[in-house]
Amino acid sequence: MKRKILLVYPEIPATYWSFKYALPFADYKTLMPPLGLITIAALLPDDYDVRLVDMNIQNLTPDDITGADLVFVSAMIVQRDSFQEVVRMCNEYGTRVVAGGPYPTSSYRSIRGVDHFVLNEGEITLPQFIKDLELGRARRVYNDTTKPDITKTPPPRFDLLEMGAYESMALQSSRGCPFNCEFCDIIEMFGRVPRYKTPEQLLREMDMLYAMGYRGSLFIVDDNFIGNKPKVRELLDHIISWQKSRDYPFALFTEASINLAQDGPLMDRMRNAGFDNVFLGIETPIVETLALNHKQQNTKADMLESIRIIQAKGIEVMGGFIVGFDSDPENIFDLQIDFIEKAAIPLAMIGTLVALPNTQLYRRLEREGRIVGETDGNNTHSMELNFIPRMPRETLMEGYKRIIAAIYNPKNYFGRCAALLKRMPYSENSHSSIDGRHIKALFRSLLRQTFSKYGAHYLRFLTSVILHNPKHFPGAVAMAVKGHHLFKITDDILRVDTISAYMQSSIENLERQFETKFNTAARIRPAAIERLARRAMGNVQRIYRTLNPELKEHLRDAYYEFKLKCETIAYLWAEKAVIDDDAMFNRG
Repeated sequence: MKRKILLVYPEIPATYWSFKYALPFADYKTLMPPLGLITIAALLPDDYDVRLVDMNIQNLTPDDITGADLVFVSAMIVQRDSFQEVVRMCNEYGTRVVAGGPYPTSSYRSIRGVDHFVLNEGEITLPQFIKDLELGRARRVYNDTTKPDITKTPPPRFDLLEMGAYESMALQSSRGCPFNCEFCDIIEMFGRVPRYKTPEQLLREMDMLYAMGYRGSLFIVDDNFIGNKPKVRELLDHIISWQKSRDYPFALFTEASINLAQDGPLMDRMRNAGFDNVFLGIETPIVETLALNHKQQNTKADMLESIRIIQAKGIEVMGGFIVGFDSDPENIFDLQIDFIEKAAIPLAMIGTLVALPNTQLYRRLEREGRIVGETDGNNTHSMELNFIPRMPRETLMEGYKRIIAAIYNPKNYFGRCAALLKRMPYSENSHSSIDGRHIKALFRSLLRQTFSKYGAHYLRFLTSVILHNPKHFPGAVAMAVKGHHLFKITDDILRVDTISAYMQSSIENLERQFETKFNTAARIRPAAIERLARRAMGNVQRIYRTLNPELKEHLRDAYYEFKLKCETIAYLWAEKAVIDDDAMFNRG
């Protein structure tokens, strides 16, 4: 009898990286598929019956769970809450849970409800688990840090995917990074010696996607694509030939280190292979901070100039930025804003420093007694720190909010987009075909964004591109649609702060009124105070209902505490009004 395996990928919350509000413009449900899980699926025995539920595109039902012998669930830290809900459902319906991936690997000691942990890299630990499972003696934890030879890793099970639901497909050519950044958990999980698949392996996986009819964006998910440059040059030569022979069906993007700018021939190869975008961990413009956090690769050359060099090759730079380092100066927030504007980076993902488990940073802060809890892995959205920063927490959070308010001000955002397009040459070596989804996205963008509160900036940007650089128009529309998501997320974050401040000030005001009435002879009508309490509660309720689910969850405890206090005050004043009226009647 075949074992029935259900693979479950938990929901990713709405963050800057999720592009939740941009994807519907082109009828996509989520950004990219769970590459780790479909790779695990390929490692399972051929006679296992395997299904996938990606909770980012479909609901997980009781029938899904009860119809499986085992539920395999993998998650990043940012998916923690959804992961825990999956485990809870499996426990409720009596189906065994097998967990792996970054979050279980770093936190398995504190996770409850999981029957078996298959940790680290699946090529090593999964066969051990399967062998013991078949013998009826499966252990609770399989934890082996041996680094596998990924030239033997089978192609992912793309057949399990609902292909049309994803904005981008994903492949991996290597694991590991040669650098030693203090805050990074990648080197802890995958090591500092990059391990590469053979070019033939990667091309076989590209062939599979091509044969399934996929065309479009393809993310090479390597921790650092250029970690071993000789290997990368060989791989790129094969990709160039493959792309040319098929008229460039894929637009490629990846992650790399900023020393890419120092290798012109390598960038030329990447552009000829169809790479048009790269994510760089820039972190901070402060050289001292980079050195203290072991990010020396960012100190070897002027970073602004390095970014311009990459952009001039026709490769857009996305950047990751962090505030909250111990050595951050008081003006770090202004310096970050200034750097991002000068660098013309539209997608500048700025977040607060997070001490991830099993990192050098976490271990150092733990020794210093500065760790105060777990992190949810969301350093751009949760407004929570899991350590005590050197800078006053209030100063750090206010500065962070000031940065996102500045860089995702629509005028500033579209200004960076325009500046970037002026720097970047147009290349024919890219996936440039326009399909029905693109046409839909254009019309939806025009209808929604033209009449938005930032419509004038939007139209000015698109008009400028049409007049001066019309070949970049499809890319400009994509930037505008992404901007819609970035503006919405920023607005949500700032609204949460506004609601929190409003709730606090309203309660303080009502409590002052309450104290004044009971401790003095002030003539304050109870009915008036009751109306104030109910009005404050109604104002917050209206705003709270419009928030996305993640922000509602973040505010939930404070919201219900505020609501209870308002209801209590309203009730007490209503009772007081009745007592006062009775007293007046008796006196009469």
